[in-house]
Amino acid sequence: MSETHLHDLKFRLMTIELLRTAKKSYTYRDLSSRTNLPVTVLSRYVKGHVLPSTKRAKNIWSVLENIVNLAQELQRRIKFDDLGYFDNTTIVTDIALLSQAAQSAMSRFAGKRITKILTAAVDGIPLATEVASALGVDLIIAKKTKEVGVQQFVEETLIPENSAVVMSLYIPKGVIKRRDSVLIVDDIIRSGETERALVNLVLKSKADVAGVYALVAIGDKWKQAIEPLRGVQTEIVFSVKSPR
Repeated sequence: MSETHLHDLKFRLMTIELLRTAKKSYTYRDLSSRTNLPVTVLSRYVKGHVLPSTKRAKNIWSVLENIVNLAQELQRRIKFDDLGYFDNTTIVTDIALLSQAAQSAMSRFAGKRITKILTAAVDGIPLATEVASALGVDLIIAKKTKEVGVQQFVEETLIPENSAVVMSLYIPKGVIKRRDSVLIVDDIIRSGETERALVNLVLKSKADVAGVYALVAIGDKWKQAIEPLRGVQTEIVFSVKSPR
């Protein structure tokens, strides 16, 4: 089975899981009226008797996303303080929420070839782990320090938001290979500098960028940082205006 077919199969299975989640709050009749599918068909899906086709799974997913609304749940949890920051603890520690986010990532990149997930330490790790697990691919974590025992690294520098300090991100050389197609995953995007650095790590490794996926984007400044990546699919679950 090819990687694309395997990802399609996993997405179809994820769609069934989301349908089962929706079934906890809605009757078959409600779901039938929303999806335009017969109750008997939905029942067979929920009971695992049959899988929907990839096309039908995408249609079901687009409907269910509005019912089991991830964006609304993220919005509910974001409370900015006087300095324009918010505590993301309730997001990055909620496994059920992250699992739903991983399903969302699968739906948005369904049919796309993805061989590795790349994120930056530390807050992006829980989400990236769930996405990597859902897709069945390896997870790579770019770190701010060089680890003992690793002989060679690929390095990229960046200047964090509101900082005059140059920082570096490192990945072990060879963990991303020339034929890889890498999905960049993060929990929050602010300036876009971290995502730009991650993209450059992929390009320096001679691999392809499959896309960028993040739960929350704050403001529009981040778009300037990754604007040169024209044609690269960027998916944000929830965008909010910068409070500053």
